[in-house]
Amino acid sequence: MIPKMKTCRPLRTLFWTGTMSWISLSCLAQASHPRSTNALATSDARVELRAGADAPSLIALSGPAVPAWRNQQEETLPASVEENRATVPVTWRLKPELGSADAHRVVYVYEAAQPHLRLSWEWEARAPFGALEHSIKIENLSGRELWLPMIDSLRLSWQAPSDAELRNFYVEKGADSPSAAGTHLDAVSEGYRWTGTSSTYARPTKGEAREIVPAEIVYSPANPQQGWYAGIEFSGRTRITLERSGDRVKSVLGLNPEPGPFRTRIEPGGSFETPTVFLGTFSGGPDGAGNQLRPWVRAVLGNPLTWKDPQYPLTVNNSWGSGMKVDESLALRMISASKELGLEMFHVDAGWFRGVGDWYPDPKKFPRGLAFIADEAHKQGLRFGIWVDWTQAALDTDPGALNVRDPQVRDWMVTDLPPDWKPEEFKGQTVDLGVPAAHDYLANEVKRIVESYHLDMLEHDGYLVAQGCTRDDHPHAPPNRSTMKVTHDWGSDFVLADNSTDVSYHAVRAYYDIYALARRQHPGLLFEICNDGGRMVDFGSAAHGDYFSITDTYDPLSNRRAFFDTSHLLPAAMLESYVEKWPTPYPENFLYMLRSGMMGWVTIMLDTTAWTPGQHEAAKKAIALYKLKLRPLIRDAQLYHVSERPDGVHWDGMEYWDTARGEGVLFAFRGAIPDETKHRFVLNGLDAGKRYRLHFQDGSAPDRLAAGRELMQQGLTVHLPGPLSSELVFLTKAGNK
Repeated sequence: MIPKMKTCRPLRTLFWTGTMSWISLSCLAQASHPRSTNALATSDARVELRAGADAPSLIALSGPAVPAWRNQQEETLPASVEENRATVPVTWRLKPELGSADAHRVVYVYEAAQPHLRLSWEWEARAPFGALEHSIKIENLSGRELWLPMIDSLRLSWQAPSDAELRNFYVEKGADSPSAAGTHLDAVSEGYRWTGTSSTYARPTKGEAREIVPAEIVYSPANPQQGWYAGIEFSGRTRITLERSGDRVKSVLGLNPEPGPFRTRIEPGGSFETPTVFLGTFSGGPDGAGNQLRPWVRAVLGNPLTWKDPQYPLTVNNSWGSGMKVDESLALRMISASKELGLEMFHVDAGWFRGVGDWYPDPKKFPRGLAFIADEAHKQGLRFGIWVDWTQAALDTDPGALNVRDPQVRDWMVTDLPPDWKPEEFKGQTVDLGVPAAHDYLANEVKRIVESYHLDMLEHDGYLVAQGCTRDDHPHAPPNRSTMKVTHDWGSDFVLADNSTDVSYHAVRAYYDIYALARRQHPGLLFEICNDGGRMVDFGSAAHGDYFSITDTYDPLSNRRAFFDTSHLLPAAMLESYVEKWPTPYPENFLYMLRSGMMGWVTIMLDTTAWTPGQHEAAKKAIALYKLKLRPLIRDAQLYHVSERPDGVHWDGMEYWDTARGEGVLFAFRGAIPDETKHRFVLNGLDAGKRYRLHFQDGSAPDRLAAGRELMQQGLTVHLPGPLSSELVFLTKAGNK
């Protein structure tokens, strides 16, 4: 369909000219039919596109200082579909009159006559900088049920000299606990083959590669370390492949075809859309890519209302330090403690409910209900949030409970449960969100929970999205029962079958729809993406939630490792570290523990009433400093990984630098080696010709002036006398040398 004509309006998007320079168009032209070739650009990336007679293609990707990557791969449109169990060949023809092209978006449309299908191949620039996005949509206009084979989101075959050095940088999810590796930098040499997968499960298995945050960063190691990055905006079962052979570097992004064969149903009048992918260019290695990608995620995927909130990221007190023992008395004490410490939200974790799937307050623990607790928090100027595993069902039979023995609920389950099945204390069995009746019920349940308990924040946990399903009568493809596997772990039965990716696809779309509806109903509501720690850290979740739990292990080293890894790709303000109880015999160990969780979103998850007066005062000052000086940098500054990945033995550090404010900070952490009392951090992002005031927050050294050239070449030396200690070094631009 041809879009409505647009009126002329100011436009900040920058466009590439034939002389390899960037110019700004002051006015957006009206949408028009696409030409046979089109270009779309931001200030950082440009794609050249071609509409062939029977297939489109991405011709090239380039950047203002990045030479063009030429693509040798024409788009492969589906050659056949399945109808009534028979394979039907499909012939596609370009329909230029149905396409459109303007300053922000190019759409090529192809149609097949028999059966009648329409395919829209779209590229979009949603911000004036950063990446470009791509998706493919297929509509069923035939009036009959059809089945589609696997359609990849993006296929690349870059031409590259066979002797050119390349690197592939990618990041693991924190999952249950960050691994010993976390970030990977592979040499992409002849014969290189790599596959990175992502899902909402990320259950590490011995001997298997861990799941990744679904993105790749590929670049030349020679200065200025230029290259391209690509990622997937979807929380379901996805994969990225990268391989090199001769003068070709090939990459495929999209849904995970394994286990297969993949097939998905399109009802008459229905459609299928591939997961959106993003593609961009950069220089400066992984940090250069990250310092472009993080602001882009904020601008394009993030919730604008959240980022307008001056308290974002919040400081939080969470009840899980007491486990399932939370009750009204503890909650009221924690609200009082939160107010005293200067924290901004009280978060009731698991343990408040009658039972799994029975998301009503336990009357023995909360005789006056959760709304009473919320109102008490609000009286103290705090926000209020809760943990809930809202796709889980169990055995409670009280009105309102999601009971697995109820015939209707049983039809929503991913598998039949044995008669002796029992849930864990806060884990049950996942229902299939892709079932329309389950979607509608749970959308209303989310609405009830938010409104009844006066919530400012909702945390979802557990395996919210089904991994696979044994049912034949759900919207997804039926499984091949001869290869299907059902395993039991921690209260749940998990299904892995040839339909797993399709099950996941439908469930993720339903999950996104429910949260989009909740946002419309409650615009200021915050969503925490937990999913048993950092198992659901991806760009699709970033578009539907406000912050992530990045690991399920919360000691200082695990927090810093998970943050080091994930902050290469996602905004620091979205990355939550839980600070749990940890041995702190000395004041410097206490600050080390707190600061290890204060580089992004910070949540205190321990009994603050057990702190000594000295610890209480130190925490109060640390929280005040976070809100006054650290939070603005975490929100807005560029981030540089100025050390090796934390190992708990050696020093590690992280630098924030905000060019607009002329301010920054170095987080410095000393490891466990007894005699390693000092370390030199080489900083980034400064002006070599300027001077900077250095303020050592804990007084580990006198404040002084230093030249930008010195800090970026010789480095900044930090001295700390005791192991497992820390320092914050604030930097302020002082003027010319």
